[in-house]
Amino acid sequence: MNRKIFFIIFNIAFIIMQTSIQSQVQLIPKPQELNILKGNFILPHEASIKSSGVSNNLVTYLEDYLQELYGIKFIKNDRKGTPKVILEIDENFLNTKPEAYFLKINPDNITILASKEAGLFYGIQSLFQLLPKNISADEKIKIPSCEITDYPRFSWRGLNLDCCRHFMTKDFIKRYIDILAYYKFDVLHWHLTEDQGWRIEIKKYPALTEVGAWRKEADGSIYGGYYTQEDIKEIVAYAQSRFITIVPEIEMPGHSLASLASYPENSCTGGPFEVTNMWGVMKDVYCAGRDSTFYFLQDILDEVIELFPGKYIHIGGDEVPKDRWKECPRCQARIKAEGLKDEHELQSYFIKRISDYLNRKGKTVIGWDEILEGGLAPGAIVQSWQSFEGAIDAARLEHYVICSPASHTYLNSDPEDLDLRIAYSFEPVPDELSDNEKEYIIGSEANLWTERAPQETVDSKLFPRILALAEVFWSDPNNKNYDEFYSRIQNSYADLTARGIQYGRESKVIIPTTTYDDTKREFSIKVEREQKDIEIRYTLDGTEPNINSSLFDKPIVINRTSTIKIAAFKNELFIGKQYSLSFDFHKALNSNLFLTNLYNERYRASGENALIDGVRGTNNFRDGLWQGYQGVDFEGTIDLGKEKEISKVIPRFLLDSNSWIFLPTKVKITFSKDNINYSDEKIIINDVPQKNSEIVLKDFPAYFNNQTTRYIKVKAESIKKCPEWHPGAGGKAWLFIDEIVVE
Repeated sequence: MNRKIFFIIFNIAFIIMQTSIQSQVQLIPKPQELNILKGNFILPHEASIKSSGVSNNLVTYLEDYLQELYGIKFIKNDRKGTPKVILEIDENFLNTKPEAYFLKINPDNITILASKEAGLFYGIQSLFQLLPKNISADEKIKIPSCEITDYPRFSWRGLNLDCCRHFMTKDFIKRYIDILAYYKFDVLHWHLTEDQGWRIEIKKYPALTEVGAWRKEADGSIYGGYYTQEDIKEIVAYAQSRFITIVPEIEMPGHSLASLASYPENSCTGGPFEVTNMWGVMKDVYCAGRDSTFYFLQDILDEVIELFPGKYIHIGGDEVPKDRWKECPRCQARIKAEGLKDEHELQSYFIKRISDYLNRKGKTVIGWDEILEGGLAPGAIVQSWQSFEGAIDAARLEHYVICSPASHTYLNSDPEDLDLRIAYSFEPVPDELSDNEKEYIIGSEANLWTERAPQETVDSKLFPRILALAEVFWSDPNNKNYDEFYSRIQNSYADLTARGIQYGRESKVIIPTTTYDDTKREFSIKVEREQKDIEIRYTLDGTEPNINSSLFDKPIVINRTSTIKIAAFKNELFIGKQYSLSFDFHKALNSNLFLTNLYNERYRASGENALIDGVRGTNNFRDGLWQGYQGVDFEGTIDLGKEKEISKVIPRFLLDSNSWIFLPTKVKITFSKDNINYSDEKIIINDVPQKNSEIVLKDFPAYFNNQTTRYIKVKAESIKKCPEWHPGAGGKAWLFIDEIVVE
């Protein structure tokens, strides 16, 4: 009996010990094979690195990292008994997998083995992840004993970083190279040219950075920046030391307005142009009918080739409006001379001509999946972003594919739409392909377009969701387990904090809900939690919530006009978006609102009376509080139920021109006592420019001298169609309204 009890206790203790050890060995991405061994390697304050066939650069890299993190002193002449880190090149080790490594940690030493230095480097990254973080000076540096055999699933594991919509500094790019290496990415796809900014110095064409690198913002300020050729050489060399290939993207024939603003003679119309502060797709593109356009681009590419020694040049090819080409005599002449069918084949001609030039220079072209239109250039790699269809079509044509559909990899998407679970569920190889066709899928990329992501927000946009993609790109899909992965994500937050990464949301973090009690004349606010281990804080004094603000641990009652700001925190860090709910106790609450034109069902808020419910919309038109009207005026009549004295009526509208949402040209407000005869007309004219890259909340107040009325009619005149300067020119414009405050 005692023996049975002993064995039960022993087994429980062993399970607890193994669970504790496994909790220390939690790598992202998950390795192919991992075995837990007994004991720990204690990293002393004096150690040695023994290497065989390894460059001094890699040895120095490891030494510098450990010295900076722990102050370790490395002894050049190995003394007997000194704990060792052994780095070894063995050309016979999994030699068909150049990024494979073997890592063994036991109490005596650490061994990393690979057939190539790239494999050794990834073994070192796994070692880095196993190191204890935030330990005190007198604590032992314990590294759990284990044995790992590991290699990536895909050869292409990238991040596409858009530095055009928002510029990022040289040091920031180098920081991200280190972050990518830590999670075993091997490609930085560097988006360097756009409608909103040209970011690479081209010495033959200095105006590209003198003019094209700078834009005037809506407030009149000048925004921009660029990388000198010396900056780029430094960044490329740094990336090479981290086994990361930088692939520059030079957009053509579309997304080229910054270039055309600098050299308008390469357009169809001749300009003039400005570097735009608007987001979206612009109609002005490179002229495909001018040979001089191609000579201009070839000159640029010659300098790009000298700066980027890798095999690949990305030339974009996406979102190319054909409007200018249809109207351009030179482009039409090109179509006729080349025997092309239409403007889609003209785009194919453009891409093939540039691709042929780059091929002769020893480079391989990559383009977004629109380059499939009109026929693919020989040898071109297709980056499929619109869906999986581009990947399927290209693979069936025996072209290599980077499969990165927006639905799963565009991390500029809100985590409420593309959350951690969706990112982890991504499978880059479509089932529709045959086994042979699947071989053409070489990998994928996380993508960050920065229209709404300046440098200081990049961490929170990418993390933690990019970790799900890191695992998708590297690990065996047969071992996928979201719950197990999610456990490792929770443990990784301490590591992210130690690395200074200001991570964001996994998904929708909190859901505030409001109810109104007409008897008590008060609102009640509740908050549902959607993410683990978060604290919810709030303020009612207009200040931004921080970790020291009031704790939201029960419903909050609002019984006067005020604004509550609510935010979530994890490990004392703000995560995700802040909710700001403004409440107005005004005379139209619980009245009825009758609409002449019905709202669009996608933007209905809470229905007919949403505009007089006391809760104001935020600067996010998707917050469920705004009503949207497409291509029509707004007209609504408020029935107060009885006559009341009114001094002000204040409808609020939203301007977000990048989302095709515009302010009314004017608002007319009238009163009536019988809903038949209306008088006391007030007209408020819009005085805010519609051409604006910022989001604006605009009140249109009408003042009355305590006049008595029962019915209030509000009519807002929509612009109905997007203006000529807008990327969506001629398309139906939106009008968004909330709330109509009556005082």
